[in-house]
Amino acid sequence: MSDKMILQYLKKAQMTHELNQNELTALLSDTTIDDTLAAAADQVRLKYVGNSIHLRGLIEFSNICRQNCMYCGLRRDNPHIERYRLTPSEIVKLAEKARRYGYKTVVLQSGEDMYFSANILAEIIKQIKKMDMAVTLSIGERSYEEYELLKKAGADRYLLRIETTSKKLYEALDPAMSFNNRKSCLFNLRKLGYEVGTGCLVGLPGQTIESLAQDILFFKQLDADMIGIGPLIPNQDTPLAKAAKGDFTLTRRMVSLIRLLLPEANIPATTAMETLKTDARIIILQSGANVVMPNVTEGDYRRKYALYPGKICVADTPAQCRSCIGGKIKSIGRYVAADKGFRQHQPRLT
Repeated sequence: MSDKMILQYLKKAQMTHELNQNELTALLSDTTIDDTLAAAADQVRLKYVGNSIHLRGLIEFSNICRQNCMYCGLRRDNPHIERYRLTPSEIVKLAEKARRYGYKTVVLQSGEDMYFSANILAEIIKQIKKMDMAVTLSIGERSYEEYELLKKAGADRYLLRIETTSKKLYEALDPAMSFNNRKSCLFNLRKLGYEVGTGCLVGLPGQTIESLAQDILFFKQLDADMIGIGPLIPNQDTPLAKAAKGDFTLTRRMVSLIRLLLPEANIPATTAMETLKTDARIIILQSGANVVMPNVTEGDYRRKYALYPGKICVADTPAQCRSCIGGKIKSIGRYVAADKGFRQHQPRLT
């Protein structure tokens, strides 16, 4: 495809925030426009969400999971992982410490550990909400009634990555799981009034550029409030141990295009990116992203939450992580937001 046509697509995305699948595929396939694409996304980021960066404290409270996803180190049939489960009081204490570090949001993340019933989680949420914090849940697939109970308890956001919008690929890599149910969960969360987060993995075996383009169009259809994009990092304790790593530049292109098509969305610079490239989070923050989720889990639990190998900062304390990311944000002329980071539904010039 000609350079002129590629630039026309890019200008269209920047001005109208609309592209079709063929146009997205062309931009995702072009290896010469990474910096130009990132610069365009960064301009849209500045226009719509400004220079603030939202920090969300991540509490990884259980690595026990009932699912058996082929790419995930927490998968049910992984015999090598050291399993753990925090108590409700431990979770609340970590949230209290996160509040003292200055976080306005905590993200409660786990495998699909069914010990944590909706009732147990609701009590945890209620205690955290007393601290005047926003609560994001990332706990997988639950029923509509459970989502409703958690929302009534005070949960504000829910992260549930679609991983891929290719039904065939999804059901091959997520055994005994239903692609249609995954989609239903996301639309149920939307119906219940959550801020809905989703996202995909880049580099899954059998994934195509066309399916990645379709992923972006799905995020737009859902009108996702937050979209997290990460590269596949093969885990030696999974069936995808010998798969190739996801490509950093393609993942970066995805982030930039998502910013162009969903200009108001909150887009994190994911920790997994830094497994592929030093200072990747800073690069991604300059390519359209506006959120970072530092880990506030303490001690050896950070290592044991082994989604993928090479996870950064597992030996750091939450205080060290907060100080480190704060310094990096300042180094690029941005600042840590003082609010809870809810999506802004109108353009906001800075």
